[in-house]
Amino acid sequence: MLSPKKSKYRKRQRGRTKGKAFRGSTLEFGDYGLQALECGLMTAQQIESARIAVTRHVKRGGKVWIRVFPDKPVGKKPAETRMGKGKATPDSWVAVVKPGRVLYELEGVSKDVAGEAFRLAGHKLPFATKFIDRGT
Repeated sequence: MLSPKKSKYRKRQRGRTKGKAFRGSTLEFGDYGLQALECGLMTAQQIESARIAVTRHVKRGGKVWIRVFPDKPVGKKPAETRMGKGKATPDSWVAVVKPGRVLYELEGVSKDVAGEAFRLAGHKLPFATKFIDRGT
């Protein structure tokens, strides 16, 4: 799974997920992309499972770019633990996603193959997504 090698602080506040993405909202590398339509947190496992769905559908053809990275630690308290006693220890890593953010890019395949690959990847993610290409 993806995770940072090092972070400045061990625990981070949760914050609010609102607003639109201005950085990372256009295609930079590939011809086709998968763009987020809603705010949300994307775990390292979800990033990896969507990537696997894309690469399996294109059958190792083309090139895939992952445009998000999980750099925010999220804590989770153990089951059957009472409230309080401080903040939980970091359990997993998530990427903060805002509407308009390009999550994945793809090149070297036809438009219908890329569209179907990104449709399958979108089912793995916790928010709505849309398929974009260079023309849009």
